[in-house]
Amino acid sequence: MIIRVCVGSACHLKGSEEIIELLQNAIAEHGLDLEITLGGIFCTGHCSPAGVTVEVDDVLYTVSRENFKEFFREHILTPIKEGMR
Repeated sequence: MIIRVCVGSACHLKGSEEIIELLQNAIAEHGLDLEITLGGIFCTGHCSPAGVTVEVDDVLYTVSRENFKEFFREHILTPIKEGMR
């Protein structure tokens, strides 16, 4: 699975560094280091006032501290556990 976090100006101001840190911690906590490649991406043009743009295997999501746990469980952890990605 490839996860890329937007590090463009708008997402940077909305907390992309925090989202990257949350992802790094969650990936390590669940032992998914070999399953996931985490990187950055510049602006995708899908900016949202609700959070940071995160691309998971070419699908874009808006992620914030508030919805991070649900996002990680639904779009990363569950698909990996079910062998979907």
